[in-house]
Amino acid sequence: MNVAEAVGRALCAAGVGQVFGVVGSGNFHVTNAMVAAGARFVAARHEGGAATMADAYARTSGTVAAVSVHQGPGLTNAMTGITEAAKSRTPLVVLAAEVTEPRSNFYVDQEALARAVGAVTVRVTSAEEAVEQACSAVRLAVGERRTVLLNLPLPVQALEVPDGAPAQAAPPQRAVVEPDADEVAALSRLLGQARRPVFVAGRGARGPGCREALESLAERHGALLATSAVTHGLFHGNPWSLGISGGFASPLAAELLQGADLIVGWGCALNMWTMRHGNLIGADATVVQVDNETSALGVHRPVHLGVTGDVGLTARQVFAAGDGQRQGYRTAEVRAAIAARVRLRDVPYEDRSTRERIDPRTLSIALDDILPAERVVGVDSGNFMGYPSAYWSVPDEKGFCFTQAFQSIGLGLATTIGAALAQPDRLPVAALGDGGALMSAVDLDTVRRLGLPMVVVVYDDEAYGAEVHHFGPHGHPLDTVRFPPTDIAAVGRGYGFEAVTVRTRADLKAVVDWVAGPRTAPLLVDAKVVADRGSWWLEEAFRGH
Repeated sequence: MNVAEAVGRALCAAGVGQVFGVVGSGNFHVTNAMVAAGARFVAARHEGGAATMADAYARTSGTVAAVSVHQGPGLTNAMTGITEAAKSRTPLVVLAAEVTEPRSNFYVDQEALARAVGAVTVRVTSAEEAVEQACSAVRLAVGERRTVLLNLPLPVQALEVPDGAPAQAAPPQRAVVEPDADEVAALSRLLGQARRPVFVAGRGARGPGCREALESLAERHGALLATSAVTHGLFHGNPWSLGISGGFASPLAAELLQGADLIVGWGCALNMWTMRHGNLIGADATVVQVDNETSALGVHRPVHLGVTGDVGLTARQVFAAGDGQRQGYRTAEVRAAIAARVRLRDVPYEDRSTRERIDPRTLSIALDDILPAERVVGVDSGNFMGYPSAYWSVPDEKGFCFTQAFQSIGLGLATTIGAALAQPDRLPVAALGDGGALMSAVDLDTVRRLGLPMVVVVYDDEAYGAEVHHFGPHGHPLDTVRFPPTDIAAVGRGYGFEAVTVRTRADLKAVVDWVAGPRTAPLLVDAKVVADRGSWWLEEAFRGH
């Protein structure tokens, strides 16, 4: 058995069951070895899409995934998706063939590329160590929640491994970080003293059992519940949930967050997006942050108490340390207000729809009602992105995938493909702007080829809307960020989609019919949206640039 085959088999034995990629000569044999060992391979039409599909799959499945790319340009094509994954601390193995001869056309310093975007690197250096080095990449990915570039040099791939080497491979175990008893006691005391506590759950609270642990602790202390954007849906159905904290929050959610006397971030960075540059934290509020890495505590803002520990385990230990039942923030008045107006869709607004363009709020509310509740939503970046994020409900945290750590447009379609494969029993819904949709249109082919019953909703304002609304009010010329009308529905039909152009609410009848039908082909909705003003969260967002 040669190194290429041994590495492919070892990765599968170590727990990689899903791999995405674009296959060329350098990664041909190792990818085939993974398939032979039982992994599912999905061919994307571009490496950038493949990397994001793998990222989204890992996030929404809770397992490690892999992306396989050719040496040199295969890796560089994938770099934006890899950067997003690295910034998001997604457990992902990037399996890349590598040339080490600088005179080769394919040569590039692949280690330096990975380091530049925050990924870590492992190289297969010999036949004797190939299996262990492949397994170490998976251990890093899972144990430290890292995106790992596994370089597989071409000269090494053909070497013969020792007999029995693949048998050494096994899935890694992720260690659970035990919180310090004094820190647990300190948090328990603060909760016992708080009159208006709020829990804000972030990426670190997406693990098994975290919702139950946090809800039990919140119930004891009368805490309200909120999430960061990436954890949207975690507390779906809880009557004390405020939804997303930050720029996408409703006025009521913002008001209640600002009124808190104790805010506890559970696996949440409490950064400028989640806390609106600190404006959601009251002047006299106590701030606590719980994270399984000490280095993450207080990075984005000062905290009164930092607790190093696994979110679920810490919440359970704090619960065990306390006693009694407190009303806290959970009054009858607050509950009634949450029921009536915590969702943005329940807040009255002036419908700015015309005969030619639909208000994105009207569009989003209507689609939330039309599309089945059991859905998995992927959202691209841009002016539009607050509408699907804040106006669409999702059944839980695995029903929403928000690849925004790098703020790149063009990732939303691939995000939804990866999430759809991780959650096959749910309707996949991709929310894209027209810029991101056309940037990534090549993978509409992947949707159709896989037979995914996906709905792709394009919020089409014929522009890079964020730039239009950021620079337009200052009188800058906008020709560079505006485009002539494009029939995106026709583009969808060319890839085998059913498609509809939506200008008014009545045009959504085609979506109703598709949902009620056999859904044998995916659906693309080209929604021509009102574009006369920026979305409500945009001005504040640009303050962070």
